Amino acid sequence: MDNLIERGLLYDFYGDLLTDHQQKIYSAVVFDDLSLGEISEEEGISRQGIYDLIKRCDRILSGYEEKLKLIERFKAIKVKISAIDGLVEGEKTIPAAVKDRIKSELKEIVREL
Repeated sequence: MDNLIERGLLYDFYGDLLTDHQQKIYSAVVFDDLSLGEISEEEGISRQGIYDLIKRCDRILSGYEEKLKLIERFKAIKVKISAIDGLVEGEKTIPAAVKDRIKSELKEIVREL
């Protein structure tokens, strides 16, 4: 998985478990695409300090995933939903209105995840 996508997922699932300071710095790197230098200047912390904080957050968030496996479960559920969607689409005996309702419900499940 792409490192940026992985970081985004980890933050989405477990970011609230970081301190406010960690959240601010980590989201600036992951979502705002700010460089270490930009964050360092803005926060008054050395680039090395920012780098260390990001690495620490990576380890913390990865540790949560190793224990809780929420992202792994999320991906597995999405695969199953996609398979169900494919089965429904390929089934000729299901009326179009029912297919549309099933697809709508599947999309809602994914949104709620």
